[in-house]
Amino acid sequence: MAGEDPLAAYRAKRDFDVTSEPAGAAPAPGGNRFVVQRHRATRLHYDLRLEMGGVFASWAVPKGPTLDPGVRHLAVHVEDHPVEYADFEGVIPSGEYGGGDVIVWDRGTWEPAKTTDPLRAVTRGELHFDLSGEKLAGRFVLHRSREDQWIIVHKRDGHAVPGWSPEEHPRSVKSGRTNAEVAEDPDAMWRGDQPADRAEIPLGPRGHWTPVTPAELAALDALGDTGRWHVGGRDVRLTGLDKVLFGGPEPVTKRDFVRYHAVMATAMLPYLAGRPVNLHRYPDGVDGKSFWQKAVPAGAPDWLTRWRDPAPKPGRTGEYAVIDGTAALVWAAAHAAIELHPWNGRLPDPRRPSWAFVDIDPGERTSFADTLLLARLFRDALAHLGVAGAPKVTGARGVQIWIPVRPGLAFEETREWVRKVSVVVADTAPGLVSWAWEIAERDGLARLDYTQNARGKTLIAPFSARPAHGAPVSMPITWDALDDPGLPSRRSRSAPGTSGPARSAPGPARRRIRPRPGR
Repeated sequence: MAGEDPLAAYRAKRDFDVTSEPAGAAPAPGGNRFVVQRHRATRLHYDLRLEMGGVFASWAVPKGPTLDPGVRHLAVHVEDHPVEYADFEGVIPSGEYGGGDVIVWDRGTWEPAKTTDPLRAVTRGELHFDLSGEKLAGRFVLHRSREDQWIIVHKRDGHAVPGWSPEEHPRSVKSGRTNAEVAEDPDAMWRGDQPADRAEIPLGPRGHWTPVTPAELAALDALGDTGRWHVGGRDVRLTGLDKVLFGGPEPVTKRDFVRYHAVMATAMLPYLAGRPVNLHRYPDGVDGKSFWQKAVPAGAPDWLTRWRDPAPKPGRTGEYAVIDGTAALVWAAAHAAIELHPWNGRLPDPRRPSWAFVDIDPGERTSFADTLLLARLFRDALAHLGVAGAPKVTGARGVQIWIPVRPGLAFEETREWVRKVSVVVADTAPGLVSWAWEIAERDGLARLDYTQNARGKTLIAPFSARPAHGAPVSMPITWDALDDPGLPSRRSRSAPGTSGPARSAPGPARRRIRPRPGR
């Protein structure tokens, strides 16, 4: 802990573009917290951390601290950790220093004993201290032997419990979950290059986002064609706000598009946060040329959350944007990202699926009634199997069904499962489905595209716009909506390469991005 930066050794061992651990802010002396984290890395161990000198002095205890006074356990003195680590519970990515899962096994406060200078006591090699936690309590001693090895032992006091084993108490005092449960479904990650009050990144629908305020929207309306908008706690640079992105009888400007993303943020972010996102950009509007933006573009704001693939395939993007807040959604809209395509997997390992996709892709001869029939058959199949799922119209012609899957599955497993269910559905509706890959070979029939269940494959996000006049939006619908015989569809445009009409979102899902009244 000596020297100008007590966390220098800690930071030198970690790549904070990849690991979810906090990098640590400037030390703030004076606290007396302790935390023990159960850490499944190369080997299971318990990390004992005592707050002193503005950081956590840390020891790795392979067999864990115990209340049994007759047991002496090895404790390896490791680098100091930042105080933000007190509540860290999640997964450190594989390949990073300390890669594995972490839970908050115990926490509370501590007091030094037999000394008023615990830093000096650690330097001398013997620290007596009292713990007051949810599992651990009483007097402990950390002692360094002549072989420079530390041991930890509980004194014989009123809190001692002979035979007490930490492995008999495996659950987190923060969440009540085990390491395995946290590894399968972590709640959040830490962005190590941000201050502690902004470091936690929600990983999916558990997140809570504050709706855009009337004052923020008024500030957007007051901007000229170019300016900076403070929204969601961030400053976003906006240009070309009066440019028309969507033509038609009711043109939609970039200002309208930015406003839509801000207003819809609380609905959209549960499907985007914690996931790398591919942006389909139309800088000159939907009638102009487009391109896919996968890598974080030059000039992106420092506050934009990024995920760096630790093992990208040759020629593939290494660093992706993560749209995890209102300002990030506005930033994407400001770059004319008409379509948002989130990855199927969530951080910390977005290379594993969190959904299984059913993509009903209609052909030229597929009527909208046929598409809805296929969707209803999938509904019945999922109900028979006891599997949850939700339909979504694409904003064009198709219907997609998103099925949440348990963490830990591979794409090969979800793809094969969707294929089997799709074969049963196709057999139930003869003459509606073709398995041909090429559109020209499908004879105008629909394809049940199970191949979307693969790394690198993405589908349009719920509530994201589609590149067509009128600004149609991909919308979730209820299963019951599929039963409405009067469920209408609307001609939006002709699908590229076909002569049939493209179908937009039907019935209750027929949402458009509307221009602001008066503009």
